[in-house]
Formats: sequence, structure tokens, C-alpha cells
Amino acid sequence: MSVTSTPTMPASTTGNAQRGTFVFVAVTVLAWASAFPAIRAGLQGFGPVELGAVRFAIAALPAALFLLITKPSLPRWNELWRFASGGLFFVCLYTILLNIGEQTVSAGPASFIINVNPIITALMAIAILGERFGKWAWAGTLLSFAGIGLIALGEGSAMQIDMGALLILGAALCNSVTTIVQKPLFQRHKPLTVSAWNMVIGAVLLAPALPSAIAQMPLASTESLLSAIYLGIVPSLIAYGTWSIVLSRMPASRASNFMYCVPPVATALGYVWLSETPGLLGILGGVLALGGVVIVNLKKA
Repeated sequence: MSVTSTPTMPASTTGNAQRGTFVFVAVTVLAWASAFPAIRAGLQGFGPVELGAVRFAIAALPAALFLLITKPSLPRWNELWRFASGGLFFVCLYTILLNIGEQTVSAGPASFIINVNPIITALMAIAILGERFGKWAWAGTLLSFAGIGLIALGEGSAMQIDMGALLILGAALCNSVTTIVQKPLFQRHKPLTVSAWNMVIGAVLLAPALPSAIAQMPLASTESLLSAIYLGIVPSLIAYGTWSIVLSRMPASRASNFMYCVPPVATALGYVWLSETPGLLGILGGVLALGGVVIVNLKKA
């Protein structure tokens, strides 16, 4: 392909686009970091599947309204399975596996397990999408992963490979699979369209648990009810949308690396909101995790 025929973007336009992308990254990280304590609060009043059903029923209503108003292009036949995978893996299975896993796995080990996701995504992106991930990118990834390990150790909970841990590992795999499968959709469809379909399809798949969730509502505390509403609006409707925008603008391997920021931010939120003071290992782990993300994005390999 001739490079002379490709128009170049003004430097200011490119810079603004990059800054906008990092704003969407920040929103996604903050929202998903806040999801872990919100899930724990929600599970006090709802079963794990029921909480997921309520969460995405709330998210799916405005998402469906968005699709009705904007009337985006319908998926082609060869794209249907890619759209369906988002609702099945990224919404339905991810939510069920993570919620059930968090019933027995504490926050530190859970954050360590779920953050296998960027490594899985990078390997899949190289093998399937043909993306490049050089030595500096791998160095930053491994540094971040080591930092998450220190955060897990700082929680003081034993790292055990039990059923809960395996379920959370399955949730990480669901995330990676969706990232790779849906990446090609952004060549033809807008990110918010893809995200909205994920919400709607996922909510339909979780709908059989809604009657049970409704039956649990009268006994649920106000905190659990508010947590379910929060999960539906911020970590779901908003963050799934901003993540789709990030994924449409970055290679999948590089975009997923930002998820290493979630545990340090969750630790900081715990300190600000719940007065949970992190230990030395937690602080050091957070610095390493963030440092690894910086390396990956300074050395865009």
C-alpha cells in the first residue's frame, strides 16, 4: 500500500485525540476499580447471578434506548457471532464467574488472578490479530504483574487455587476472548454501538435470574440496592462504553495493559472512602503496577 496517498493528521489533532483516549482510559479504570467493593456490598443482599441480572437490566434499558434513537447499521451475517460473544462472555459469563468467585476469594488474590487478563490478551493479539508487543512492552507487563502480586500479598490472605480462584481466572479469560473477538468490529461499527449491543444481549441472557432477584429486593439492605444501581450505571453502562472507545483507538494488547491500574486505584479508593490503609507491600506493588503501564506506553512496541 502506498504511503504517499495516506493523509496525515495535524499534530494538534493527533495530540487531542490521544489526550481524549487517556481520559476514557481514566474513566474506565476508576469505574472498574470501584466495582470490586460495590460487588461485595451488592452480594450482601443478592445472590451472585441475581446481582448480575439486576446490574445489567439497569444498564440495558438506556443502551436499548440508545440503539433505538441512533438506528446504527445492523450487523452483517458474519459479524453476528462477534456481537453475540460480547453479551455472552463479556457480560453474562464474566459477571457470573466474578461474582461467584468473590464470595470465597478476598480482594488481593482476586485482583492478582483477574490481572492475568492483559497477558492472555497480549498473547492472543499477537497470535490472532498480528499485533506487535516488543521486549519493552513485555518488560512493563511483567513489572505490572509483579506489582499486582505484591498488592495481593499485602492483603495478608493466602493465595490458594480453589474453585473460587478458578472461576475468577475464567472471568479473566472471558474478558480476553471478547477483546480479541470484538476488535475487528470497530472497523465498521461505532464503539458505543458495540457496547450497547453487549449490554442488551448480556441482559437478555441474564434475564432468567430477574424474578429471583426481584424476590430478594425486599430483604436487601439499602446499601445493597444502591450498589446494584451503581454497578448498572457506572461500571457497566459508562465503563463498558469508554472501554469500547479505548479498544477502538488502541491495539488490544496495549489497551488491556491499562487494566493493571485497577488494583492500585482500588487500593487508593479504599483508603479515601473506607479508611483502609494499605501496607508497605501494597504501596510498593501499586508503584510497580503503575510504572509498568508507563513503560508500555512510553515504548509503544
